[in-house]
Amino acid sequence: MAGSSFGTIFRVTTWGESHGPGIGAVVDGVPAGLPLDESDIQQQLNRRKPGQSRFATPRKEDDRVRILSGVFEGKTTGAPIALEVLNETQRSSDYSQIASCYRPGHADYTFDQKYGFRDYRGGGRSSARETIGRVAAGAIAQKILDQLGIRILAWSSQIGPVAAESFDPEEIENNPFRLPDAEAAQKAAAYVESMMQAHDSVGGVIECRITGVPAGLGDPVFEKLDANLSKALMSIGAVKGIEIGDGFSVAAANGSANNDPFIIEGNQIKKASNHAGGILGGISDGDTIRIRAAIKPTPSIFQPQDTVNRDKEPVSISIKGRHDPIVVPRAVVVVEAMAAITLVDSLFLNMSCQMDRVTAFYKNK
Repeated sequence: MAGSSFGTIFRVTTWGESHGPGIGAVVDGVPAGLPLDESDIQQQLNRRKPGQSRFATPRKEDDRVRILSGVFEGKTTGAPIALEVLNETQRSSDYSQIASCYRPGHADYTFDQKYGFRDYRGGGRSSARETIGRVAAGAIAQKILDQLGIRILAWSSQIGPVAAESFDPEEIENNPFRLPDAEAAQKAAAYVESMMQAHDSVGGVIECRITGVPAGLGDPVFEKLDANLSKALMSIGAVKGIEIGDGFSVAAANGSANNDPFIIEGNQIKKASNHAGGILGGISDGDTIRIRAAIKPTPSIFQPQDTVNRDKEPVSISIKGRHDPIVVPRAVVVVEAMAAITLVDSLFLNMSCQMDRVTAFYKNK
């Protein structure tokens, strides 16, 4: 199976299935000498793990990470870093009734058409639990970015029809939806509760801001920074749409309004506005990178749904098991992780884009 790796120099490969023995990642290209231990990674996994509120799956997993290689005496060695998280409370019997059916909204049918089989126990490689490896790898990437003063902050900006109308970064981790607006969080709770009573699910929007990114990351053709960020976020299973900067609203704008004027602040070139979202021509411009990701409603719902089985017979199913009525809050950390992985890879690729940087590095050795 191809397609389980992401990145060029900073390269992440995830492995494992949701109902297999474990899940994890191998991270290659990490420089030697980065301070790293399991607590750095565990902190981010704790933000993602299930069972943290009544609006998340009740599946209880500690999601304890083990570093199997690539770290010695608290620092990275430059060797591949292998990360493992054991699955401890999987209940595969919950999926026995849909072993021969294709669940609406899931990858069951397409996976079966591609590979001639599918792991019906929670979706296998198509399960959201695969994102554990991404979050673990992203924690390492964020440690690298921290040393460069680059900060990534993501939050839920909309839950179903409820949008945040104010922004308080301190509020994000104070409510189960990771909304930056306490009043909106109360409205979201009422709305999601009503959907749960109706045995339905909810989607939303995640917004991400990245500050401290230097101008010059990305390439002008196929390796545009916005293209790679979009691919990274679209590779998250629940994401169905991406906007950079003003996104789709540019379709109704005029060039005179959408262009960002350049100005001088001190001796620095800046922009007077940021409609571009921090990226021009596929290359970072030094401003805040602004991204939004649309997250679809959880496809596993308890309502009866019409579908077909492998024998092409129409059937009706009601999905059992432990499922999130909304995945948006838990996906916030996944968005941060994929953004971090993309940026670190772009930073490492950028180190050789000008000859004077190469000669400066080696002549100063």
